Order: sequence, then structure tokens, then C-alpha cells
Amino acid sequence: MTAASASPQSLALAPARGSSVLFLLRLEGLAAAIFSAVLYARTGASWWLFAALFLAPDLSMLGYLAGACWGARIYNAIHTYVVPATLALCALLLHAQLALAIALIWANHIGVDRLLGYGLKYADGFGYTHLGRIGKSRA
Repeated sequence: MTAASASPQSLALAPARGSSVLFLLRLEGLAAAIFSAVLYARTGASWWLFAALFLAPDLSMLGYLAGACWGARIYNAIHTYVVPATLALCALLLHAQLALAIALIWANHIGVDRLLGYGLKYADGFGYTHLGRIGKSRA
């Protein structure tokens, strides 16, 4: 199933609130957040940089100005570990400390999002995520 083909009916496949699957996915986010924060601390980079860039991935929500489908695609592209992991690998290979710091901040942001229940988005709207429904109208 792709984000573009999801419908509210298919969202029944998302973990139910309180399920062990949801607990494990949130625990995974906590682990990623802790791991990336510890690695960030070991880089010696400024915590001011961390604070300044922590919410930068959320600028991807501006993609929703182009519609729910494009918004979900852009948001999901920025909120997966693939790009920050690739950036971190390149930073390690090239000895680029700033790029490594940015990758770790980015990974930390994603981990905290997962911990808080903000998952990857379906094209049905911002509130439909792989971690279940979010927002005021959550069932």
C-alpha cells in the first residue's frame, strides 16, 4: 500500500491505540532519539545548533499547501531515517562534522516524532498516520 492509495478504510491496518505494536513503534522512536542525542553529544557540536535546527524537518508540512497527496509525500520523504542516515554516512566518509551533526539532529527529530505518535502520513490528510489517527477528531 502506498500513501497515495490509502483510504480511511485501509487505515484500520494502522496499529490501534494501546496495542503492543504501537507501544513498540513508540519505544523504537525513543531508542532512536536517545541514540542520536548521545552520538550528537559525542560530536562536540553546539547544543544551540541542535535547538535551532530541531524543528527544521517540520518545514516539510508546507508541502500540504500543494494538497494532501503532495503534502504526505514531501512530509514522508523528510520524516524517514533514509536521508539522515545517508547524510550521516557521507559525513563520516568525508569527515564533515557539521553534516554529521545535522544528520543526528534530523534523526533525533524523527525519533521524538515517533515517540509522540506522529507517524508517516497517508494522502487522506495530515491526521492519518502509520501510527494511527492523530488530532482532535481521533476515534
